[in-house]
Formats: sequence, structure tokens, C-alpha cells
Amino acid sequence: MRASRFFILIFVVSHVASAQIDRITGKSFATRSEVLGRHGMVCTSVPAATEVGLDILKKGGSAVDAAIAANATLGLMEPVSNGIGGDLFAIVYSAKDNKLYGINGSGRAPLGLSYEQMKAEVAQLNRKAIPPFGMLPITVPGTVDAWTELHRKFGKLKLSDDLAPAIRYAEEGFPVTDLIAYYWGFGPRLYKDLAGAFFETYTLDNKGRTPAKGDIFKNPALAKTLWLIGEKGRDAFYKGEIADKIDRFMQQNGGFLRKVDFEKHSSTWVDPVSTNYRGYDIFELPPNGQGIAAHDDRGEENRVGGSREILCGSRLRENPPNEPSFEGICCRTPQVDRFNSRRKDSSRGQD
Repeated sequence: MRASRFFILIFVVSHVASAQIDRITGKSFATRSEVLGRHGMVCTSVPAATEVGLDILKKGGSAVDAAIAANATLGLMEPVSNGIGGDLFAIVYSAKDNKLYGINGSGRAPLGLSYEQMKAEVAQLNRKAIPPFGMLPITVPGTVDAWTELHRKFGKLKLSDDLAPAIRYAEEGFPVTDLIAYYWGFGPRLYKDLAGAFFETYTLDNKGRTPAKGDIFKNPALAKTLWLIGEKGRDAFYKGEIADKIDRFMQQNGGFLRKVDFEKHSSTWVDPVSTNYRGYDIFELPPNGQGIAAHDDRGEENRVGGSREILCGSRLRENPPNEPSFEGICCRTPQVDRFNSRRKDSSRGQD
């Protein structure tokens, strides 16, 4: 009897698994055929954001214009993953220069929060690591400045043109997609005890009902912010009324960021680092991002074959005292062990 049940179970599982593959040609493990094109391509996690990027290309925008437009749209449509309150890292290939450009758009920790004070704050929470939520993990948002730097170097359209589609969607609304609605639903539980306007901004009833699949969501406050950035540039975010509002909110709610942190912020152009893997050169940004982990993975595999490559270690250690240096920090979270780095600029003291 047990054998019969086992056979039936295996048969049903096998049948379901085979039913998931609906391909006449191509690799059976692939769920979709590859996308082919001649004049441009955009790839994002949200179809509407991908369409925004394609429309920018059709208007004569560069790949960077399309990337900024799609990125701004993702910040609206996929707020569970990204937004203008975060950081930006990018590698851009210039065919004209036949060169890769890297930009580190991550923000520093507040100037008013020393390392010793941070440790004391963490200890008061009975923790051994920086918590994932609250005021302590907040750093200066670097995305907007990195947009501006990328646009200044590679953009063809106006920055306001790049941000216009996201502004329109934020004002008029867009249908929330299935997976994003699922993750969005965790928000009320995660943010219920934290300062801020999560319920007013990201729930439909101001009480906790998050958008379901197909619900139309609007964010007029984000539309206004993007409009200010498009019309007045990055200074509207880092030196104007947006920075003033964030400073005021932080002071009222026990936060550490201040307007001076925004005023002093700048992105950093960096040279990508590379290694060769099975005949291919792989490029990533140096720390403080996580891209170096890809090289480390490749190095582990190379070591199995008898070699081990240590990347950019000497470069990081040999920086002159007056240039930015890097300090590696190993951070452990409940979900994943991450290699992170904190950038210290000797001219600005402890970040």
C-alpha cells in the first residue's frame, strides 16, 4: 500500500513538473525565450518600468537616460525593493571611449553619529549588530546624486524628461503586480512601530490595507519630489526643501541624519575591478559594494583548479592618506551573511 502511494505521489509530482515546461524549441529549463533586438534593450523586474525605458530610447535618449527613467519608475512601482531613499551603483560602457566607467552612489553614515556612539546605541538595544530597521541603519541617500552624475556624463535628454514617466504614473496611478503586492503586504507589520508616514503613504485605507494585485496605487508626494528634482536638479534634494524636511523629521524622531550630511554628500567615480573566468573578463565595482563577492566566488572556483586570485587588496591598502580608503566589515543578518565595507574619507573623519 505504501509503495502504491509513493508511486502515485511521484507520478503526480513528475506530471506537474513536466506541465510547467511549455516549449516547442529551446532549452527545456528556460521559462521564456531570449529577447532579441538591434537598436536597444531594457530589462527590469516590472514590465511597465521596462516600457518606460524603451520609450526613452525611442525619444533619442541614451542608455543612461533610459536607466534613470526606469530606475525612477521602479522606485514608485516596486517600493518593497528600492527607491530614492537608497543608494546606486552602476557600471557604464562607453562605446565612444571603449571604456568602462564605475560610479559608487552610496551615502555615508551621519557625521553626528560616531562609531563609539553607534556601538552604545546598539548595546542599548541588546544587539550585537546594527538592526535592519529604525534610525541606526539610515545613511545619506545617494541615488539622486548618482542620477545627476550619470546624466551629466552620459545623458542626452533633460533630466526632467527622464523623470516625467515616473511622475505621470505617480500622479495618475498604476496597477500593482502580483509578487510586489505579496511583499507589500508585510509592510504594516514591519513598520507599525516606526516613525514615518508608511500607513498614510503605502496603504489604501491609512490603516493597514496594502494594495492587492491589480489595485491602482498613486503616490502624489513622490511625484512632487521627482518634479522638484527634475526642475531644480540634485540641489533640491540635498540642499533645498527636501533636505530641510528630512532634517526636521530626524530631529523630531530621534534620528541622526542632518541637512549638513546631505550638503556634504557626493558620489564617487571609480575604476571597475576585474578577473578572468574561463576566458571571460568579469567586471565589478570595488568595495564598499557587494560586487567584489562575485570575484571572490570565481576565485574560490579557480582555487579548486590550482590557482587563487586576490583582487585589488594591494590597491586598497596602498591609497595615499589624503584619498578615500576602505575598511572591510563583516555584517551578519538573520537572513544572510554579507560582506560589506565602510568607506572612510580622511578629510571628513569617521563615516
